Amino acid sequence: MGLKKDTNWTLVPGTERDIEAVRERCRKLVRRRAMVSAGVAAVPIPGLDVVSDLRLFALLIDDINQEFGLTAQQIERMQPKFRLIAYEAAIGVGGMLVGKLVTREVVLQLLRRTGLKSVARQAGKLVPLAGQLASAGIGFLAFRQIGYQHVDACARVAQELVTAGIGRPA
Repeated sequence: MGLKKDTNWTLVPGTERDIEAVRERCRKLVRRRAMVSAGVAAVPIPGLDVVSDLRLFALLIDDINQEFGLTAQQIERMQPKFRLIAYEAAIGVGGMLVGKLVTREVVLQLLRRTGLKSVARQAGKLVPLAGQLASAGIGFLAFRQIGYQHVDACARVAQELVTAGIGRPA
């Protein structure tokens, strides 16, 4: 009797127009979070931006997956054939965070891919003001690039699901 049903669902966008609308909303969200990341990167405390980026990016990935209806829980609710298509499409587009539970370790692994930018950001903090501005700019661009890549991966997975007929009645 104590089981409560989760009715807070976000469905996979059902048409190309819906996918494009969600894609634009998510890109706007990425830009806003990248600005926050850049603001934190401008603070001259080494390491603060890395910790902040980990948290911001994990939340961003969860929010984007939720908007596209591609969280792990949402994919598990799909019919088996659509679930298989979603995971195959995610692997095919290189979307390692599509439909996954995002942990700190996963985000750290992803941010390590932009390791050179991170080193440049930290080194830039040693030069007053100009270094802080450079660090903020590099942080913004890196955050935005990774965020946009994830949005595009989710859009491609959603497009595969629409092509397979997820938006049509059974």
